[in-house]
Amino acid sequence: MRIDGYVQVTDEEAITTARRLAAEEGLFAGFSSGANTAAALKLLEGPCRGKTIAILLCDSGLKYLSTDLWPPLESE
Repeated sequence: MRIDGYVQVTDEEAITTARRLAAEEGLFAGFSSGANTAAALKLLEGPCRGKTIAILLCDSGLKYLSTDLWPPLESE
């Protein structure tokens, strides 16, 4: 298999994007899904502008409920 390149994203970008997926799209995903989506968004803002990118959201957010990906809700 030939690899044409790669895109790096930070942990913070992955977390922010995973949270956006949940809030804006209703997709409850984990760190890697956030990273995949953040990388795709970077490509769409740059060299792949106007093109179509397909990604997989390969995990749910359930196993991350006790991590900083999903902080506890504030009590009212």
